Amino acid sequence: MQNKTEKTSPQQKKLIELDPLLEPYAQIIAKRAEKISKVEHRLTGGHMTLADFASGHEYFGLHFTEGRWIFREWAPNAEAIYLIGDMTKWQEDSGFALQRNGEPGVWEIHLNADTLAHKNLYRLRVYWQGGGGDRIPAYARRVVQDPDSLIFNAQVWQPQHAYKWRNPGFKSVPLTPLIYEAHVGMAQEEEKIGTYREFTRNVLPRIADLGYNTIQLMAVQEHPYYASFGYQVSNFFAASSRFGTPEDLKELVDEAHGAGIAVIMDIVHSHAVTNEIEGLSRFDGTPYQYFHAGPRGYHPNWGSRLFDYTKPQVLHFLLSNCRFWLDEYGFDGFRFDGITSMLYTHHGMGKAFVSYDDYFDNSVDEDALAYLTLANRLIHELRPEALTIAEDVSGMPGLALENKSGGTGFDFRFAMGIPDYWIKVIKEYRDENWPIGGIWYELTNRRGEEKTISYAESHDQAMVGDQTLIFRLAGADMYYHMRADDPHPAVDRAIALHKMIRLATLATAGHGYLNFMGNEFGHPEWIDFPRHENGWSYKYARRQWHLADAKHLKYKYLLRFDRKMIETAKKYNIPGEPGPRLLHQHEENKVLAFERDSLVFVFNFHPAASYTDYRISAPAGKYRMILNSDDTVYGGHGRLKPNQEHFTIKGKSNGDFLQLYLPTRTAAILQFLS
Repeated sequence: MQNKTEKTSPQQKKLIELDPLLEPYAQIIAKRAEKISKVEHRLTGGHMTLADFASGHEYFGLHFTEGRWIFREWAPNAEAIYLIGDMTKWQEDSGFALQRNGEPGVWEIHLNADTLAHKNLYRLRVYWQGGGGDRIPAYARRVVQDPDSLIFNAQVWQPQHAYKWRNPGFKSVPLTPLIYEAHVGMAQEEEKIGTYREFTRNVLPRIADLGYNTIQLMAVQEHPYYASFGYQVSNFFAASSRFGTPEDLKELVDEAHGAGIAVIMDIVHSHAVTNEIEGLSRFDGTPYQYFHAGPRGYHPNWGSRLFDYTKPQVLHFLLSNCRFWLDEYGFDGFRFDGITSMLYTHHGMGKAFVSYDDYFDNSVDEDALAYLTLANRLIHELRPEALTIAEDVSGMPGLALENKSGGTGFDFRFAMGIPDYWIKVIKEYRDENWPIGGIWYELTNRRGEEKTISYAESHDQAMVGDQTLIFRLAGADMYYHMRADDPHPAVDRAIALHKMIRLATLATAGHGYLNFMGNEFGHPEWIDFPRHENGWSYKYARRQWHLADAKHLKYKYLLRFDRKMIETAKKYNIPGEPGPRLLHQHEENKVLAFERDSLVFVFNFHPAASYTDYRISAPAGKYRMILNSDDTVYGGHGRLKPNQEHFTIKGKSNGDFLQLYLPTRTAAILQFLS
């Protein structure tokens, strides 16, 4: 393909300069940029900012303003719409009939102040040619489920006193996010759904104590099926009422800010539930109001609806949704779910991305790419310090590159291959055959111009049908041999490798690190939400914090190590720049060593061999051991002396080296002193 880079803008030239392999695709890149500019101009008309445009939540939905209620809805195919609920005894009333307001497809009604009251339930009854049905308003900010009938309804939410923020204007969003991924509902010990308040009271202090500086909240947007983990959203502007009130969620965010912790949320704009009463599907009687028409409007694997990103009204809805969560709840950014599904018409299903051609062929949904670029532009226009993270497995170039450099604008992308690779190593290799070179490659293989967040395991590895790292390593022995006074070899192996895997992942991470709640202490069981197949049990939809607190169990060792690991990372600016530099790699000995800024990390993965006077090349000077996984405080065997100092030795031909004792299955960090 021959293209002329001189036709590209300075932004696209910067992108190609950062990655010269993009040169053959310069013309496509330029066309995509032009398309994005045209879409933005189409939305703003050139006379308003993107932030001004993204204010649909202040226009649509139910609002109390100037002493009266105003409700608006976009339903272009509707022929009649009624507001029904407690105030109409759930009957149609001509006094509650919406009228077209003159804008294309927009319906509106004005009501006196005493017509609606706090906590009134309501919904819409929509009629179209040939049919009709009840619908929950698209912009509803509060949706609740009746515990007996299980029916969802919108709810008027106008408490007497608005929430008063104690930490307004929080700006301390970390440049290096150390993320604690959490699900409010399953964050409690009891076999039930946890609440925002319980999370604030019981879990937030644990996160602060561990030293994580960012919380990533799952399942915030309302979803009818609890077991969907929050990824089948029905009501995009409603915080899930399962966990409490809007004020409870605001308090959670506020208290986290008070502890110096940023809070981001999973935002799901890749798809939506097929539910018609609770969700957006066939909202006005057409299957294509918010979504693509025909088969393209359905995800074949997820059983969900797919947004049509070509429609200005859909972009208005989604961009306004981004702004809403920042403005109303004070969130500090988003982890965008399902980016790969959005970017490609094949959704990444069964697709191996092996060539740059895969990123520039006809399978790319350029409308979705335009939306993601504008979403990032909007978010950073509103909150320059906000975090946006892309969950993408395809490796699309420029995804986590700022707009001014020709990128999509995400601040970070997840290094999603790392947890899968750890599983591959554990499943497919005997301990004595672990591929040290392969581990190093996978941990450090990333696009140098884009920021990445590494993790050894997230919620994905803990779901039923899969296993956490600790359970893969220890198996059923965890149920019988986790007492601190039980030196069981299989459990000791699991604990040793669990610490090493997590430290290696954090120490090599590009620009951030993530942990799913409970994994820091080796939570022993999978996640299984209540569903028909398990008798609607909550047994596995919780976290057993008492295990980490029990003095007689080994979980405390993993918890201590995680706390010290995070403390060390923050103290020495890891992850961050500079990145890791390989010092030593030996396949037979199973030893890996690398330096990062003033620290040297040494790992002996060998299952049986310990080494005395092991030589590792290192910059000349004096070093002190500041952390070792074999310390008895962390459940190790105490074979290394804490805080021991080492001096490099001058080699005859190969430069300076450290001469170390490396016990089997042990990791150590040495700090350069002088």
